[in-house]
Amino acid sequence: MTEQTLNSLEEEWTELADVKDVLAARDWFMGTSGNLAIKVSDAPLDFLVTASGKDKYKRTDEDFLLVDADGAPVETTHLKPSAETLLHSVIYNKTNAGCSLHVHTVANNVLSEIYGRDGKIDFKGQELIKAFGLWDEDAVLSIPIIANHADIPRLAEDFAEHVTADKGAVLIRNHGITVWGKDAFEAKKLLEASEFLFQYQLALLQLK
Repeated sequence: MTEQTLNSLEEEWTELADVKDVLAARDWFMGTSGNLAIKVSDAPLDFLVTASGKDKYKRTDEDFLLVDADGAPVETTHLKPSAETLLHSVIYNKTNAGCSLHVHTVANNVLSEIYGRDGKIDFKGQELIKAFGLWDEDAVLSIPIIANHADIPRLAEDFAEHVTADKGAVLIRNHGITVWGKDAFEAKKLLEASEFLFQYQLALLQLK
């Protein structure tokens, strides 16, 4: 690697580790679930992704590994990329996004089941949809819900149909949410906004 690449790798590693720490403090990584990724370079396309099976409540030198456009490790390593690395690969191959985050929470799992047959969940009149750039009074945030295929390539294929912009969010039914944005700050903002909306909607349904 060139010195420039190494510097970029170190910077992106630290930024992704900082995001992981914030999300861990919110208890969004139960049972080693969830995975995070951040782009390191465009040519060739390389990105850091969480190593499979790691305790994300701890910060170590083996939290992430560098993979290529297909999600394969760039260098020989004993670490295994997260099972859902292909989802991140889809995002970086189809958009200009720089960071993507995937977490499992009770709220996003329950709502994905309740609205799963609709294939989406809509939010209107909520302040937090502005995080997605929706400012009009009648704007609607529609988050797609896709089936939770055990076959990851098939899951990635369905997921890819909804990756059409440089930022967005997709729910996987009874699994979790994946969001992406231009950088770590935007991706985290979209994730936080989505989870607020999910918790709000779940609380509203419980009151009815």
